[in-house]
Amino acid sequence: MNLAAIHEAIAAEIPDRECLVFGDRRFTWHQVTDRTRRLAAVLKGAGLGFRQEREGLENWESGQDHIALYLYNGNEYLEGMIGALKARCAPFNVNYRYVEEELLYLFDNADAKAVIFHACFSPILEKLRDRLPQVRLWLQVADDSGESLEGALDYEEALAVAEPEPPVGLTPDDLYILYTGGTTGMPKGVLWRQEEIIKAALMPPRVEPTQAALVARAKQGSSVRSLPTPPFMHGAAHWAALTMWHVGACVVVQSKPRTLDADDIWRTVEREKVTAMTIVGDAFARPLLEGLAKGDYDVSSLRTIGSGGAILTASTKNELLEALPQIRILDVLGSSESGHQGTQISRSGAKATTGDFELESGNFVLNEELTAILPPGSAQTGWLARSGPVPLGYYKDAEKTGRTFPTIDGVRYSVPGDRCLASADGSLKLLGRDSVTINSGGEKIFAEEVEQALKHHPAVFDAVVTGIPHERFGQQVAAIVQLREGRSAGEDELRAACEAHLARYKLPRVIVFIDQIVRAPSGKADYRWAREIAEQ
Repeated sequence: MNLAAIHEAIAAEIPDRECLVFGDRRFTWHQVTDRTRRLAAVLKGAGLGFRQEREGLENWESGQDHIALYLYNGNEYLEGMIGALKARCAPFNVNYRYVEEELLYLFDNADAKAVIFHACFSPILEKLRDRLPQVRLWLQVADDSGESLEGALDYEEALAVAEPEPPVGLTPDDLYILYTGGTTGMPKGVLWRQEEIIKAALMPPRVEPTQAALVARAKQGSSVRSLPTPPFMHGAAHWAALTMWHVGACVVVQSKPRTLDADDIWRTVEREKVTAMTIVGDAFARPLLEGLAKGDYDVSSLRTIGSGGAILTASTKNELLEALPQIRILDVLGSSESGHQGTQISRSGAKATTGDFELESGNFVLNEELTAILPPGSAQTGWLARSGPVPLGYYKDAEKTGRTFPTIDGVRYSVPGDRCLASADGSLKLLGRDSVTINSGGEKIFAEEVEQALKHHPAVFDAVVTGIPHERFGQQVAAIVQLREGRSAGEDELRAACEAHLARYKLPRVIVFIDQIVRAPSGKADYRWAREIAEQ
């Protein structure tokens, strides 16, 4: 159960099936295998790879060299992941919106030994290069920017002269690394054994978690053509891609991946007969719905829209089902530290809801003190937790590793910080992340629940909620609101809409109207930005 080994095994059985499409570039499974083997050879040629077996290492330590993927979506991103894994290196994601100081922190924290990057990022890398003595290899992917980093190897030229050898020594203990955070705190590198991340997040439904079962499923044939629309540097997107590859499907990348271009996405669905699409909550769904309404597209091939990483509200789900009655919506609950924890399926003809999930096995709600499991139907607010396949820890951070992955009665859990209620029927009511909880006069208010309430108003296109200082209550609720084009709504009107869904103490005291909400490319809210806007 190793990601690179699984990809090799499936490719051996279906070498001529289409594996990856990006714009006018098309690659079979054999071609992706050849290219990723060549990339592995380039990395190994630079002296990069495996250093130490996991036995003898602490949970926050790594025995492999780390490869930064500083890329927009494209075939090179997924090749970068699999190729690095074939060299027994550990690739990690880089947020391409980071500024110089944030990038320096990330590359240093991750101990990056190589950087695979689009040429357009050359100017900022030129400023950082002298402060990153650990980096041995700069591998540049050509683009239309006209930029270039002196001394960097050209990606395609390096692959062309490399010798594609089958990978050796791959183990389930080899690392998968996902950097998370940056909107509420400094980025943290989540370390997973590959076997654990496969079981926790990358297994297709109804398939046994073994390499043999995955290969057998892929050999059956797959008509699935999957379009992950978010940036691959966000876990939800490359998780979707890897999961689809595990059934032998073809992964499609939109032609214009640098921004959320609704027309390009729907044209890609039409052209490639996409059957499954991945989005990130309302932040992706609402612009896509607006684009769909304005254009003339044949999207009858689309059967599933999956969402994860941010809240997809009931009103938006209903709009999607009305516009695309043939689809089902798979809303996935999970995080970088837990994998998939719960799902909600919505179909046309049934009323959709927000934040109600069916928990998968191995998931529990722990009490406030993290000492016991809360029984279903408990009125207490608890912590969503997962046992079984969980990460090893955070890279180079023993303290946060112990706090997020506690051991209770001999069982190790992942507790990423989601607060929730366990219903008597076994379903889950998600309340929000503790890291963005607002404490107003001793009452805890979850930013996400206020955001959901605001979005019930038909004039609201997007909203981000944060806490700002209040002389009496310590904190007060502040909302940054983007209205739909051509619509209007006043503060009192929005508070009245919220009051139908929230207790009065949770209503936003401050509402700031803005032309454009700032979000991460992944669609996640930037709460630091929101707090600055609200305080101003």
